[in-house]
Amino acid sequence: MSLQPGNILEGKVVNITKFGAFVEVEDKIGLLHISEISKTFVKDITKHLHENDVVKVKIIGIDDSGKISLSIKQAEEEMAKKANAPREIDWDKEKEKCKVSPTNFEDNLSKFLKESEERFKEMKTYKLSKNQSTSKKRAK
Repeated sequence: MSLQPGNILEGKVVNITKFGAFVEVEDKIGLLHISEISKTFVKDITKHLHENDVVKVKIIGIDDSGKISLSIKQAEEEMAKKANAPREIDWDKEKEKCKVSPTNFEDNLSKFLKESEERFKEMKTYKLSKNQSTSKKRAK
């Protein structure tokens, strides 16, 4: 993958300074400024990063001299957005799933009617047997 602003890549922390960390991304070194490490205030970088850590970073810029600016904070925000985004639906596949042939519909309808009649008969039988047992109790 080429280095372009907006790309999110894995990189390896190669050096830590007071103002940020240098991260190797695809055989090039970029600066991860202290303000781009976390959403919260970072006073001591070593509490967040160590040399040889593998981190996901977003390329936020490449200047004319080739210096690469990186951000963990923006990479995390971007990944969170993607994780919360609804999945894309292939509507053509969904339409295919829903297609029902007329014979299939007729079969399903007759099956449904048969099952409904059987359930209705069972309910009537149960209700009649319950009424008869209740009337026997009253007769005693």
